Amino acid sequence: ARDYPHIQMSCGMDDQALEFFAWGGRCWVCGGSNFLPAEHIALYQACAVEGNFDKGRRIMSALLPLMRVLEQGGKFVQCIKHGCEMMGNHAGPPRPPLKPLNKDDKRQLEQTVRVLKTTIAQIVAE
Repeated sequence: ARDYPHIQMSCGMDDQALEFFAWGGRCWVCGGSNFLPAEHIALYQACAVEGNFDKGRRIMSALLPLMRVLEQGGKFVQCIKHGCEMMGNHAGPPRPPLKPLNKDDKRQLEQTVRVLKTTIAQIVAE
């Protein structure tokens, strides 16, 4: 980052945004932002705009359980689509050979999102 100040750094890994912002990154691509834009913008606002990395760490800590659900279950696309549906945005079914999430996977994502939204709302309100 310091060797190439003329190149704008961008983060393409969901769980590395905090580190990229600390090194001067100004943008972030994240699948969860398709259905939780305000919560992802809160991280950007805290780190890239306000320079408040203590707040950013707390927001990122609240986002990490979602990122684990998205990345470690082997059902990234299905989770993103279900997340969009949860927020009232029709995303359609996953294309074959992918299958929709089962009830347990949906429940896990929904619970993770509930906790995340509550936690980040509290952090932002401080």
